[in-house]
Amino acid sequence: MLRDAWIYLENGTYLCAKSFGADTTAVGEIVFNTSMSGYQEIITDPSYAGQFVTFTMPEIGNVGVNDEDMESSSAHCKGIIVRQYQSIPSNFRSQEALHTFLEKNGTMGICEIDTRYLTKMLRTEGAMMMIASTQVSDQEELKKILENTPRIEEVNYIEEVSTKTSYKHRDGVYDPFRFRYNEAPVPKARLAVIDFGVKRNILNELTEVGFEVEVLPHSFNGDELIARYEAGEIDGVFLSNGPGDPLVLKKEQAEIKKLIAKKVPLCGICLGHQLLSIAHGYDTHKLKFGHHGGNHPVKNMKTGMVEITAQNHNYNVPESVREIADVTHVNLFDNTIEGLCYKTGPVFSVQHHPESSPGPKESRTIFTDFLQLIQR
Repeated sequence: MLRDAWIYLENGTYLCAKSFGADTTAVGEIVFNTSMSGYQEIITDPSYAGQFVTFTMPEIGNVGVNDEDMESSSAHCKGIIVRQYQSIPSNFRSQEALHTFLEKNGTMGICEIDTRYLTKMLRTEGAMMMIASTQVSDQEELKKILENTPRIEEVNYIEEVSTKTSYKHRDGVYDPFRFRYNEAPVPKARLAVIDFGVKRNILNELTEVGFEVEVLPHSFNGDELIARYEAGEIDGVFLSNGPGDPLVLKKEQAEIKKLIAKKVPLCGICLGHQLLSIAHGYDTHKLKFGHHGGNHPVKNMKTGMVEITAQNHNYNVPESVREIADVTHVNLFDNTIEGLCYKTGPVFSVQHHPESSPGPKESRTIFTDFLQLIQR
């Protein structure tokens, strides 16, 4: 099953490894993720489009793949890099081995490589572009392909991962004890969700707390949403997570500005959080190696409690945004801003992922907070 694979990083590092995924050549940005579980949710998270994910958890594949843990319809990352791959899953929920899932999705799986070495390199030098191939072994040829491929910040991955048509989402959160999704409660408010690469469990959580959820493409029209809000057809707008550099999304920024000006209740997660900052006039900046994992401590400045959170982002809002917003959450690893409540209107956002998929669950109150804001 394993094939030879070759990796070339833009800092000149050339490595040999083995492949258990798709037989292909792919270029993307390499990052590392410190989560101890939930590899399927990470692989199917649209926010990882354009990236290779290096798992610091040494063994991957042991629980296989199943339909319930899908965060979208397919794998979105360019590939995954693991120390050791377990080809025979051992879990009662498993429906398929990870390698067959990756092959069907055209996604690379790379193993038998020192992921500790790669992680330490990325911590020192920062996230960087790389190429991996099961077809090309020559270092100079790999380097040439990498140099002639657009960088991740030059590609609008939102166009690839966003829905093409609007749809209603009706599932609540998944109940592992009853092996099904909870039924949606009686709606308390109607919400338009802008899909920049939304995770399914974000939609589940919104439905669970009492939203009637309608998902719209990234190419939404701000004037139409304002008209629907003023007519009472929707009660607020939610801006989802998504991949890539938010500064690339000029059209989306312009439409969000319209919503802000009309005081439409807004909530954003991850990319949505960043776009709200940009739309207010405060551009984001790229972090050295980003935050990726399920064990990041964030201090809730309103309660004083420390929440362990899931993170997946390479960009962050600037400190200067404090001029127009109150900081509600702070990352305790590097003191970067993790949450904002704007003074300009009914708008708040968080950088981390509160939807607990794969976990943890300590920030799920964000969804209830937005419902209460709308009801007020």
